[in-house]
Amino acid sequence: MSRTVPSDVKPRPSATAPAALPDEEARLRDLGYQPVLARRMGGFGNFAISFSVISVLSGCMTLYGFGLGTGGPAVMLWGWAGVGLFVLCVGLALAEVTSAYPTSGALYYMADRLGGRRWGWYTGWLNLLGLLGAIAGIDYGAALFTGAFLNLQWGFTPTPGSTFLIFLAILLFHAGLNLFGVRLVSVLNSISVWWHLAGVAVIVGVLAIVPDRHQSAGFVLTEFVNDTGWANPFYVAAIGLLLAQYTFSGYDASAHLSEETAHASVAAAKGIVRAIWVSWIAGFALLAGLTFAIQDYAGTMKTETGVPPAQIFLDALGTDGAVALLLVVIVAQLFCGNAEVAAASRMVFAFSRDNALPGSATWRKVSPRTQTPVPAVWLSVGAAAVIALPSLYSQTAYGAVTAINVIGITPAYAIPILLRLRRGKDFEPGPWHLGRWSRPIGWIAVCWVAVVTVLFCLPQKSPVTVDTMNYAVIALVVVLALATAWWYAARRSYGTPTPYGTAREEAEIAEGIV
Repeated sequence: MSRTVPSDVKPRPSATAPAALPDEEARLRDLGYQPVLARRMGGFGNFAISFSVISVLSGCMTLYGFGLGTGGPAVMLWGWAGVGLFVLCVGLALAEVTSAYPTSGALYYMADRLGGRRWGWYTGWLNLLGLLGAIAGIDYGAALFTGAFLNLQWGFTPTPGSTFLIFLAILLFHAGLNLFGVRLVSVLNSISVWWHLAGVAVIVGVLAIVPDRHQSAGFVLTEFVNDTGWANPFYVAAIGLLLAQYTFSGYDASAHLSEETAHASVAAAKGIVRAIWVSWIAGFALLAGLTFAIQDYAGTMKTETGVPPAQIFLDALGTDGAVALLLVVIVAQLFCGNAEVAAASRMVFAFSRDNALPGSATWRKVSPRTQTPVPAVWLSVGAAAVIALPSLYSQTAYGAVTAINVIGITPAYAIPILLRLRRGKDFEPGPWHLGRWSRPIGWIAVCWVAVVTVLFCLPQKSPVTVDTMNYAVIALVVVLALATAWWYAARRSYGTPTPYGTAREEAEIAEGIV
């Protein structure tokens, strides 16, 4: 039994604490939802999807050129170390709330339960913006690297138009893979983990052994480069944190796939945390390996391939070596984009299940054969294509697309954490929790998110023109405006179901026992 009630009506407490419920399907019914997705993903697969979405071989590589001119090596390396520590705090705090509310809706469902309907509504729209921006950023990055690969292999010259066509082809490829069902997604994500770890090891190892010349440790750890047009070095260093913060996003994928994960109350929480710390270590090694191997800094920044890491490979290893390593990176990026489509489509499905999107009746449909939300998959890739359209006209559009991801999804991480802190002792934790560390870690997470949200609304290049404008600000304002306008149209139909009691109590009510 599930029904929607006004947010000021508090749900009756469950007779059985979530920690004592071994049956995740029963737990989902307690939260108000009838299970319709296939629970075929294990704990490793759940960790793998967040690790694949974070994808150091996608985020670090695609924004490496951005980092070269926005603070340079010093900001990239030290920024990665610092941002990773703060993001780990965000992940720990979010994992605690995920354990209490393991649903596909994830962030917005948590916010709705902890703060009310409007909190859930705006969290959902921010989360959706971030997820769709992530698909666009990941797959467009893969298109850029594919263009660089074609340039080295066959002399193909990438243009904005040809890169966009490659991007569309990658989107269609990922849509097709996701239509086969969550089991294939889980298998691909498991392969992705080993591909990423082996790929980082191979790239760092080859770049450490083969080149005759390497940069000094002093250069890698202290060299500051400013190619932004802004004079203030602190401002430039702050903007340069985008490389790390963009890469460290998407770990809510573990929460979005919780309705398809066995023992999700624990596995999804652990998946979030493990994905962050493993990525933290692997990403630092990758950035250090790339930066030590730079042969010509200016030439790397202005490379004809359009992708600075490709130029590093080319200068250090020659054409054949560069082509081989580019293939390693491109495959990793394809794994990453596929995982992100899976996470975003589950968010679309869940948000539509609660009547939050225009045309919700269509987007929440699930294939009876594969138990996959097919329309939600198509909406996710279609919206990502629209978000990336400015890349046809602006050279700085890719940085704006990645900023859209950051300023959309990062505040959405903090809202459930803030509401959990506000609840205090009234919050009923799940089986995975932080104990006495919950409040200090939670406040660190909220403060960090507040800082980076402001940072990534700021312009990245000076002077600010049509070409250098940070369009992420516009995207954020438009989405919030649309969400507000749509609220007045959908507020009567939107709502998460109110938990009534345990699954046993619901069965007894249905049978007329109580």
